Amino acid sequence: MEQVEYGNTQLEFELDRSGRKSLAIEVHPDLSIYVKAPIDSSLDDIKERVIKKGKWIAKQKIYFEQFLPRTPEREYVSGETHLYLGKRYVLKLRKSDRKSVKLKGGQLIVTGPKQDPLSIKSELSSWYYTKAKTRFRESIISNVIKFKKFGTEQPPLVVKRMSKRWGSCTPNGRIVLNPEIIKTPGRCIDYVVIHELCHLIHPNHSKDFYDIQTEMMPDWERWKLKLEKTLI
Repeated sequence: MEQVEYGNTQLEFELDRSGRKSLAIEVHPDLSIYVKAPIDSSLDDIKERVIKKGKWIAKQKIYFEQFLPRTPEREYVSGETHLYLGKRYVLKLRKSDRKSVKLKGGQLIVTGPKQDPLSIKSELSSWYYTKAKTRFRESIISNVIKFKKFGTEQPPLVVKRMSKRWGSCTPNGRIVLNPEIIKTPGRCIDYVVIHELCHLIHPNHSKDFYDIQTEMMPDWERWKLKLEKTLI
C-alpha cells in the first residue's frame, strides 16, 4: 500500500507494476484505489499522477458511497444485534461479579459487574479478539496445505486492528489479520487468509497473483463481496 496527501486527506492506494505501457488509476465500489503502472515508473511520478487525479478520485468515491450499506453505530445495550461468523446475535446483559461472554441460542450474553456501554464494548472486543485468533489460525493451517507445491510453510500470525484493511502480508512473511473479520462468514475469513497466502508468493496484485488466488479459491469474488457488504 502507498499513500499521498491530497488537500486535507490521505489517499491510500494499491500499486501494481507490470509490463504495461501506461499508468491507470481505478476506484472500486468498495472505495479502494488501485494504480496500475509500468515497471520502470518511479514512485514519485506515480504519486504525482495520483495527486493530479485527486479531484476525479474524490468524485468517484462520492458516487460509490451512495451504494454502500450503512451499519448503525453500536450502543452496546441489551436488545441490539451483533455479528459473529456471519450470524446476528441479540445482545443480552447480565449483572454479576464474574465477567464472561457466551453465545447461547441466538443470544450473545455479556456478564459482569459493570453494565455501561464502554465496559461492554471492552469485554466484547476482548472476546472477539480471542475468538479471532483461534479461528484465523485454524484457517491458515487448513488453507496453507493447498500451497505446498509452492514450498509455502505456515506463516506467523498477528491479529491487529486496522482501520482500512482486512489483512496484510509483511515483507518478512507474517500474516496480519483484522479481528473484525471474525464477524463475517467462515468463507470470508478463508478468502482473506488465502489472499494473504498468495502474497507470500507474489507480493503485488499482478495477473500471476490473481491466477493463483483463483486456483486456490475459484469463487473468491463472491466471498470478497460478502465480506465488504457485511462489514461496511
